[in-house]
Amino acid sequence: MFKTFALLLAGLVAGVAITVVGQWPRTEVVYRSEQPATVTYEDDSVHHLGLLRKAPLLGEPSHLVVVGRDPGFGYGHGVTIHTSLIDPGKEIAGTEWTDAGVRIRFTSGHELFVPARHFLHGR
Repeated sequence: MFKTFALLLAGLVAGVAITVVGQWPRTEVVYRSEQPATVTYEDDSVHHLGLLRKAPLLGEPSHLVVVGRDPGFGYGHGVTIHTSLIDPGKEIAGTEWTDAGVRIRFTSGHELFVPARHFLHGR
């Protein structure tokens, strides 16, 4: 009886552990912006900007800005953002798309400019 209970408990603990570990690292899009119709680029594509938060099982999350044609942010031009720029829950104050590129304003007061040549043509 004890052996059966111990095996059942061990299986339950292993199942929970596998489920938790299987969900990490977790990536979520915490901000998104789409190129407005008033701005066009030479590749005639619609471009998207996303701020992705990657949460590891242990430690601080990391952040990545991705700009490109994929609305799911599976590929594109990526820029790693230092955690000192990030105010959780209110990371980005706004974006400004221009013919030259996209400017990202963080709530911390910092700005990042990504030139269009870095995200055009599927990069």
